[in-house]
Amino acid sequence: MTKIRLDTKDAILQAGFDVFSKNSSASIDKVAKRAGVGRATLHRYFSSKDDLMEALAWAAMDELNKAVEDAVKDAQSYTEGLKLALTAIVPLSNRQLFLANEPLDKNPKIAKAYQKDRQELIADIEKAKQEGTFSSDIPSKWIAESFEALTYAAWVMVNDGEATHKQAAELAWHTLTAGLSNPTGQ
Repeated sequence: MTKIRLDTKDAILQAGFDVFSKNSSASIDKVAKRAGVGRATLHRYFSSKDDLMEALAWAAMDELNKAVEDAVKDAQSYTEGLKLALTAIVPLSNRQLFLANEPLDKNPKIAKAYQKDRQELIADIEKAKQEGTFSSDIPSKWIAESFEALTYAAWVMVNDGEATHKQAAELAWHTLTAGLSNPTGQ
């Protein structure tokens, strides 16, 4: 029996992110080749492309959640937490663009986890509104959509080499807060 490297599953997942972030319709053979394994080895870990895509979605969401949790643990306000979260998310662009471009409604468990994360974001935005960061006249869902769209824009800028992680995060935060700020400070 052939011994499988301990990191084979991780190599396949990384290859999946690399391949599918550039072409979501790429074949599973391209992923196997990129991972340096045969198709049979890939199938020992993932029975189908859908199975691999699901594993990639979970890995991306777990990575995102961990980065945000680590970044905001010492935040002094919800506003600071949102800014720190954005700053932590932008460097994950090479793996998170996959999640942003993959439809989440295919898997109800993934969709439910995404909705839970989204509700947490909206709750944090509500608290930031109370701190005066965002106008109370702007719906929190709109601010959440803007936060996500600006995060995506930052990822694209980084991936296209147009900005560093830090520059893209700062641009996204400035756009979010300047465009949605509370002009009266209330």
